[in-house]
Amino acid sequence: MQKAGELAVEKAEHGIEIQGPGPTLQRKLFLLGLALLVGVLVYMIPTPEGLSAKGHMYLSLLAGLLVLFLTEPIPLPMVMATSGLGLIILGIDDVKTVWAGYANPVVFFVLGCLMVAIIAETVGLTDRLGNLILRYTGTNVVRFSFISCMGLGLASAIMHDIAAATIGIMAMLPLMKAAGIHPGSRTGIFLMIALPFSCSAGGMGTLVGGGRNMVSAAFLKDITGIEISFIDWAIYAYPAAMLAIPAVWLAVFLVFRPDRTIHFKPLTEEQLAKKPFTAKEIKALAVVALVFGGFFTKNWHGMDYSIVVITGVILMLVLDLIPWKQLEEKTEWAVCFMVFGGGIALGTAMGSSGAAEYLAAQLFPLVEGKGWLVLFVGLGFFAAVLTNLMANVAAAALILPIAIPMAQMSGINPVIVAMALGMYTSFAYLLVIGCPPNVVAYSFNYFKASDLMKAGIVALPVGVIIMAIIGMTWWKIIGLV
Repeated sequence: MQKAGELAVEKAEHGIEIQGPGPTLQRKLFLLGLALLVGVLVYMIPTPEGLSAKGHMYLSLLAGLLVLFLTEPIPLPMVMATSGLGLIILGIDDVKTVWAGYANPVVFFVLGCLMVAIIAETVGLTDRLGNLILRYTGTNVVRFSFISCMGLGLASAIMHDIAAATIGIMAMLPLMKAAGIHPGSRTGIFLMIALPFSCSAGGMGTLVGGGRNMVSAAFLKDITGIEISFIDWAIYAYPAAMLAIPAVWLAVFLVFRPDRTIHFKPLTEEQLAKKPFTAKEIKALAVVALVFGGFFTKNWHGMDYSIVVITGVILMLVLDLIPWKQLEEKTEWAVCFMVFGGGIALGTAMGSSGAAEYLAAQLFPLVEGKGWLVLFVGLGFFAAVLTNLMANVAAAALILPIAIPMAQMSGINPVIVAMALGMYTSFAYLLVIGCPPNVVAYSFNYFKASDLMKAGIVALPVGVIIMAIIGMTWWKIIGLV
């Protein structure tokens, strides 16, 4: 039997954090008390002019919650349940509105995508995908990560970022486990954060890559009458996605420094041999194709993404692709409903309390009248930070009605502002609740919320810089600015 000391050395050599039984009761109480203290101190600050009493209360609650997000004295799903209780008890929002956030259509969309990926793994499709990628990348973990992040990131512009991230993670997990890449290791954290970050960055590439893009285009048309077509958006944004994906991947690489000597297990002769698809694989592929077809034709049929993907899950169960008990056991219900649902409730309250408008009002005077680039980067950076606390669609919808007229009055092409809000909100890299790909990756327990923030603090500014470069070069070439 391996001694504890030898095991510790082996784990340290492979960059694996040795995680004990968790924080002690004393430490939990200390961190909970610290969060409460921070919230009270923010509340004791005199209410600034222009901020409502509810908005002040919201910011106080948010300050305390941020301590809990980063320290996790209790599991993150329960932190997000605490946020809902806080919103109700403090009178920031009513009970029905708060709990409705936990049953938002986006929550069911995330849940459905996760279930589809679990079923694809069960029937063997994700193994095929992982082996296919391995054929072309070789077994080096870092090279595999870069190529798969580029491929799935660019595909996110068409197949939706959460779908690409979920399928990619499910294809990568068996390879990671076979290679002995453990939760908490630098290499494991790198692999599990780089992929969702890359897919989020790629989602900006076309109108269907994320709801934020379509909302930005819709607001632009409603306010100005200017319509951005699918082709127009792709011309403006896809080059930015092509640069942003490797840039944010490199940012995560530099933060966690994965072990470049680790290799996945080489494919066996049996795995290299081309095997015909099984009946279950063919059925699963057909349903997945129908689901993606539903995503692409949303403007035609009008059904929400959540309806499309949940219908796909039901069809897969009808086709007996997985027993319900097995699907139920593998699905991270708490993460989907409590973490992401709590984030939506928190974001809704940020808007209804007036806190978001107050923060926006502090920013606009700083960027108004200073030219298109300052407006583009300033609004974009604000949106990128704000979208970590509320849905990216909501962040765009909050800022656009103010920002587009401001651009018009300043003689700036309003298309620039609409593009900024749609594209910058792809960089929701600071908090797990920032976007669905983060939530899905977190559900596999390979990293802590604080690990994601460490990577995000570097990746978010990198994304902002890439966007500024695109604006000053590519957009000038094509005549947008």
